[in-house]
Amino acid sequence: MKKIKSIAALSLAFLMMAGMAGCGSTAGGNGDGTAANAGTSSEGGSTASSGEIKEFTAFFAVPGNELNSDNRVQNVIAEKIGAKCKETWLTGQTAEEAIGVMIAGGEYTDFIVGSSGSTTLIDAGALIPIDQYWDNYPNIKNFYSDAEWNQIRNADGHIYIIPQFGNVYMYDTGTIHNDEAFWIQTRVLEWAGYPKIETLDEYFDVIERYIEANPTMEDGTPNIGYEILTDDWRYFCLENAPFFLDGYPNDGCCIVDETTHQAIDYNTTPTAKRYFQKLNEEYKKGIIDPETFTLNYDQYIAKLSSGRVCGMVDQHWNFQDAENAIKQQGLDNCTYVPVGVVIDKGIEERYHSESALDATGGIGITTSCDDIEGAMKFIDDLLSPEILTLRNWGQEGIDYLVDENGLFYRNEEMRKNAVDQSYLNANMCPYSYFPNYEGMNHDGINACNANNQPSEFYEALPEPVKKCFDAYGVQTYTQMLNPSRENSPWFPMWSYSNAFTTETPWGLAKVNMDEVKHEYLPKVVISEDFESAWSEYLTVYNDRCDTEAYLNALTEEVQRRIEVAQGS
Repeated sequence: MKKIKSIAALSLAFLMMAGMAGCGSTAGGNGDGTAANAGTSSEGGSTASSGEIKEFTAFFAVPGNELNSDNRVQNVIAEKIGAKCKETWLTGQTAEEAIGVMIAGGEYTDFIVGSSGSTTLIDAGALIPIDQYWDNYPNIKNFYSDAEWNQIRNADGHIYIIPQFGNVYMYDTGTIHNDEAFWIQTRVLEWAGYPKIETLDEYFDVIERYIEANPTMEDGTPNIGYEILTDDWRYFCLENAPFFLDGYPNDGCCIVDETTHQAIDYNTTPTAKRYFQKLNEEYKKGIIDPETFTLNYDQYIAKLSSGRVCGMVDQHWNFQDAENAIKQQGLDNCTYVPVGVVIDKGIEERYHSESALDATGGIGITTSCDDIEGAMKFIDDLLSPEILTLRNWGQEGIDYLVDENGLFYRNEEMRKNAVDQSYLNANMCPYSYFPNYEGMNHDGINACNANNQPSEFYEALPEPVKKCFDAYGVQTYTQMLNPSRENSPWFPMWSYSNAFTTETPWGLAKVNMDEVKHEYLPKVVISEDFESAWSEYLTVYNDRCDTEAYLNALTEEVQRRIEVAQGS
């Protein structure tokens, strides 16, 4: 089997290389094939000095939506800056597999986002040192502070990637909880009289009662109480709820005791056992979809898109396509809102956190790019104020309007277009995995992103969501949860563990922990004898995994980050 997989990988490598031919090439806007230069302005956007458009390529080791080849806003941006980029996304492989194929072939797209394979790309010498070029590109150099760039800097002193997310301009304007939570549909909450849901037991009690009273949708399709995604790296939807239930923020790889600053394994806590026992009970009752552990990501999104699923744990960004599909079908009462569920009353939930820098991942320019200066200019131009507005709002008069005070807003047709994936693919070009800002637009008047424009946000909500928010006395999704606290100096620890490799004892331990959890936790949930299944899981987990090495490494990193924050 391994040999067959290797042959398949090599075949894919050849296909990828063929698709990369002509990286950084130019294509005549008038189709005459003649070369020309393009001018740029780092402050106010760029203007192409001729009809010639440079064409770059990018591969992102995450699933995503490909834009139509004649995408309207992409063409507008290209006309202004003299360049565009063909984006391709991960399909049918893990990030590590896809990046491994590229490294084996030694050929890359111009830009690349390695996801969990970023470290491998750097180690393989596949990326150019961005800091050797950025003096001519102030939008890139000033994207982060010197202290933040130092967190991103590689051990050899160079910077090879630009983390794209979590960079807040001026201040946070977030209205959508884009992170993890227990999600529940507004139709369930309305039926139950908009109850206050605080605990895991209360959450499932509402869903159980709703399913008993409403076994099907209006068209007779059976309702599903609860869905769990465990496909590949997305099995966080199953396994990391225990630290949230105990009132900790999303450090991802561990709990950090705020007094002792010790890393704690959340996988074996008493709360973890209670959580999985509850899932086991709900599975036996038929509340959890019996197909849940056989679903791949696309099948999971399809089930959510149908409106049948009452609730789940997930990161909002992970099911946004399903949310858009629900809106397109007019199933507005099936929209999901977050609830801050804990294991016992009295625990303060901490689901919503301020944006944090993830220094382990980002976009890089590869050694296969034959126009590094052009690639640097492309990123720099994408960070200019005019182009940022095009990426995040679209074109004035088509995608948004402006009032007499300079405030952006949309009409009803524009709001419908903004959740229509077909329309977005054909008309909008966020260049979503290139560096971008959160918070305020550079005009100081509007939010950077239309979804975070306070006046626009509430008006764009479906009526069932407005009714739900009114019942709970809130106006945004984030207000359904506790306000974020100031991040601890070590937060988030996943930005450290994501860079682990199997060359270290703690990196090997992490791989083993992930494998054991991925294999055994679904068995725990569906087992007829929970105690026996839980005991087997713990036995295998403790036998295979060097958790001491893992937790010691995390604790040392916590201490190091505290010292850095204190200026030591």
